[in-house]
Parts: sequence; structure tokens; C-alpha cells
Amino acid sequence: MSEDTVTAESLRSGKTGADENFPVASGLIAERLRPVILAFYDFVRSGDDVADNPDLAPAQKHALLDQMEDSLIGKSEAEPLGVKLRVKLAEHDLTDQHARDLLDAFRLDVDKNRYADWDDLIAYCRLSAMPVGRFLLDVHGESQSLWAASDDICAGLQINNHLQDCAKDFKALDRVYIPRDALDAAGARIEDLGEAKSSPALLSCLQNLAWKNRGLLERGADLTAAIKDFRLGLEIAVIVRHAFSIVDLLTARDPLCEKVKLNKGEMVIGAAAAVGVEAVSRLFRRAA
Repeated sequence: MSEDTVTAESLRSGKTGADENFPVASGLIAERLRPVILAFYDFVRSGDDVADNPDLAPAQKHALLDQMEDSLIGKSEAEPLGVKLRVKLAEHDLTDQHARDLLDAFRLDVDKNRYADWDDLIAYCRLSAMPVGRFLLDVHGESQSLWAASDDICAGLQINNHLQDCAKDFKALDRVYIPRDALDAAGARIEDLGEAKSSPALLSCLQNLAWKNRGLLERGADLTAAIKDFRLGLEIAVIVRHAFSIVDLLTARDPLCEKVKLNKGEMVIGAAAAVGVEAVSRLFRRAA
């Protein structure tokens, strides 16, 4: 690889796991599994940064995403993060399909900036969010029978993020994940996302979507108890706790002008509570 080769890694935005709404390979995860999870996260984070890069033309973004996939599957060595993930996946005998699905989500981000309805948004989440949960389950040797519940949780996390960032996505990327039919039903306009605060119609739309998303999270909430791996069960309990906390904020606040993100202290307190409840629940289930 020549020194002047542009890679996804060289265009990283600087975002890390600390910027996410959920823990990334926290201390709850077994140490032997953290390297492959972090390699997966770094690869995916870089692909997301490519799709969101305001200085790249669509053709350049597609070329970089293709370069990432070629490195992941062994057709190229151009992307160090792709090569690293390929090696780590091989060490654990894991598929590269989940990472490739996420690359398809980033390609979709390059080409599509509006969503018609809830089903259209969920179809996007099948590529952009659900593969992450499936990957984590695979890493821990969990059954694929848990994928459906994991899919609900991961889609809920993704939609939380879309609602939190709806103004930023519109202003910076002209990308709107708020379904068009939901905006129309509330009497809101896409252009309202560019205002300093939500109009009553837009706020109603966003909060209705947050309530709908709560239902999605509730549908997948049994995932935690179904996971066999103790440490992963605790990790998922924390993730689910944070997801519900974000929904609570979204149903009560205006994401255009109010804080709808957990601060570090809130995340620590919430994580401790979730770990405590889940650990005790597991002890009782084991004793029963």
C-alpha cells in the first residue's frame, strides 16, 4: 500500500466508544473477547464515518466502502482495519457477514436520505443495527434463536439515535430518518428539523415515534434473561437499561433544543443498577 493511499482509517472522525449510547466492550465482557469486538467496532465506526464525511463525493464514499469490504474478505490489503478484523474473525471462526451487512447500510446512507414509513426505517435497521447484536451473540456462542429479540433491541437503539440526532442529521447531511408518513400525520414538515426548537407538530411526531420505539424495546427486553453467558447478560442488561432511559428523555423533551443524552454519571449509575438487578435475577433463576 502506497503512503498516499486514502483509507477509511485515515478519515476517522475521532468518535470512539465513549461517544455511544451504550458500552463498547466494557469490563463486563470477557477479556479474551474484547479484541475481536473492538476490531469490529473500529471497522464499523470507520465505515460510518466514510458515509457521513461531508468532504467526500458519493463515488469516493462508495470506493472507500468497497475498499473496506475487499480488505475484509481478503481481496485487498489496502484497509488496515479490514485486514485486522479479518484476522480477528478467523481466530474466533466467525463470519464476516455482519460487518458486510453494515457496509451495505453505509452504502445506503450514501444514496438514500429519506424514509417513507416505519417499515422502511426498520428495513434500514436490518442492515445498520441488527448485525451488531447478532455479531455479539455469535462472539459469545449464543443461539441464533435469540436473534429476533436482539434485532428488536438493536433497532430500538438505532431509532433512539435517529431521534436524538434528527436535527444534526438534517442540517449536516440532509438526511432524515424520521418517516415521512409520521411527519405528515402530525402536520409537520421536514424543514421544521432545521429550526432552533421543534414546532408543536414536530414535537408530537418525535414523541409519538419515541413511544412506538419503547414498544420495540419492550418486545426485545426478554433477551437479557435468555442469554446464557453471565457476563454478556450483564452487558446487555446495561444496554437495555440505557435504551429505556433515552426513550424516557425522548418522550419528555425536545431533541432540537434540550439535552436528550445520558451524561457519564447517569450512565454509571444506570449501569450499576442494571448489573445489580440482573445479577440477583440470575442467582434466583439458577436457584429455582
